[in-house]
Amino acid sequence: MSDRLAGGIVHWQPSIYSVMRSATTRRDPIELEIFKNLYHSIAEEMGAALRRTAFSPNIKERRDYSCAVFDADGEVIAMGDHMPVHLGSMPMSVRAAIDQFDLEAGDVAMLNDPFRGGTHLPDITLVAPVHMRSGDSRPRAKNTRPAFYVASRAHHADVGGAYPGSMGLCREIYQEGLRIPPVRIMRAGKMQSDVLALLLNNVRTPLEREGDLGAQIAACHTGAERLREICSRYGLDRTQKAARELLDYSEEMMRAFLRKVPSGSHGAEDFLDNDGISAKPVKIAVTLKFTRQVRGRSSSRSSSRSRPGRSPAWAKVVTVDFTGSDPQVEGSVNAVEAITHSACFYVFRCLLAEDVPATAGLMRPIEVIAPKGTVVNACPPAAVAGGNVETSQRIVDVLLRALAQALPERIPAAASGTMNNLTIGGIDPRTNEPFAYYETIAGGMGARPSKSGVSGVHTHMTNSLNTPTEALEYAYPLRVRQYSLRLSSGGDSRYRGGDGIIREIEVLADAEVTMLADRRERGPYGLAGGKAGAPGKALVIREDGSSQELPGKFNVRLRKGERIRIETPGGGGWGE
Repeated sequence: MSDRLAGGIVHWQPSIYSVMRSATTRRDPIELEIFKNLYHSIAEEMGAALRRTAFSPNIKERRDYSCAVFDADGEVIAMGDHMPVHLGSMPMSVRAAIDQFDLEAGDVAMLNDPFRGGTHLPDITLVAPVHMRSGDSRPRAKNTRPAFYVASRAHHADVGGAYPGSMGLCREIYQEGLRIPPVRIMRAGKMQSDVLALLLNNVRTPLEREGDLGAQIAACHTGAERLREICSRYGLDRTQKAARELLDYSEEMMRAFLRKVPSGSHGAEDFLDNDGISAKPVKIAVTLKFTRQVRGRSSSRSSSRSRPGRSPAWAKVVTVDFTGSDPQVEGSVNAVEAITHSACFYVFRCLLAEDVPATAGLMRPIEVIAPKGTVVNACPPAAVAGGNVETSQRIVDVLLRALAQALPERIPAAASGTMNNLTIGGIDPRTNEPFAYYETIAGGMGARPSKSGVSGVHTHMTNSLNTPTEALEYAYPLRVRQYSLRLSSGGDSRYRGGDGIIREIEVLADAEVTMLADRRERGPYGLAGGKAGAPGKALVIREDGSSQELPGKFNVRLRKGERIRIETPGGGGWGE
């Protein structure tokens, strides 16, 4: 048994060989490791193709995208090291596309509907089937089942709606932008021009959107070709068998970890400052129940293919119950079910070592209860733009707070707890064309049980970067006036929380500015007696030098030469 520290959480991993020996089905651990890295490298290469060919700084520079590989049943078998909020929810979008269509060779489905596996409207997902080729390299006959699926998801800087950047203060999803159910954007290798035209006519920056969609298609093509290559090398049956074994292995690794967690129930709650419409805090509550029970074969479709006679074993099963969370709210901080599932996937994945495959098998021992109509499982027509970016962070915070009761020496204090979503839009005087700038701004990481938190870093559900100053000023009529750490904003404790960031931007043309942020009323909590991090704040600085402090969620019109200054929260401290 070995302890490690990565991503702020100390995790434990049994030997891969001990897990292999414990399974009735004899596996070759070396071959499994090879296939694990093959599948992961495909997802990573898909991401690299997307990043290199994208048009927008949001994708090229901030890397606000994710790619993953799925088996023939639509279960995820590999994820790139991309955005956790995308990756944990993407399987639901893939399932929606598979349920909608029998995807043939050359088809690509597109969707962004948050109520069908999406997150919020700017995140557009493309799903492509991977059909193997016959011996003469021609595509197999129609109506054959895909051997795999690949998917790419990217945050588009504008998808229409009431505000530039599609991230404003709205009361229903219809105000937030274009809502896309599963549709075919490509059919038999040909772009569906009518579908594309419908999308591009409802956004402010159509050329950028078309370029970014093309990059996503290229990413899916890259993934499909790499999968065909490994199937050609190793054979389809062997390649699919390895995928099934990766799912089972991930499940066994999760169960091995859960066996080490003491039985019992642990509850926690935390709050969003408000929903942007009213001043009332929004509660998120969770109860984690760890129980011990005898289980035979997993009930999942993948494990049902395992050999019969698998001996029952004691296993830990955890129920994650969000009963007690507030009803869905009027503002745009509602999270859909896919977001809540994604946050749970992320937290429990972090408790394992880095080399455990991030597959659907990890969630087999975990039951998530998210009551419909609540802020963690909102129903239409709720506004959801902030649920993806703000509520997802608070769900992680409350899960970690509950886990700290079961594993007090393993869990870090709260990180900044907000993505500080800033959008600026208007008419670029250099081109006389609309522009839409979107960015999330980093904050402080929470201190860990053995060391201080990192300063100025994106944490938890976001794994993006800040837009480099040079790229921002080149692409938009904006000027960065200050970009620095917010010193002493982390919680001062035995181990300090990381410091937040100061980001001050001057607009060089009249512009509409919106902000969706949180942790403005109360700072990120500390653990083990540690102090909370400093709350964030935002200021508008007018041309005459006067300033006005604004709430965490706002929309304001700035004149040329005026500035927006964002100060992000520091992380909580750990230990007295």
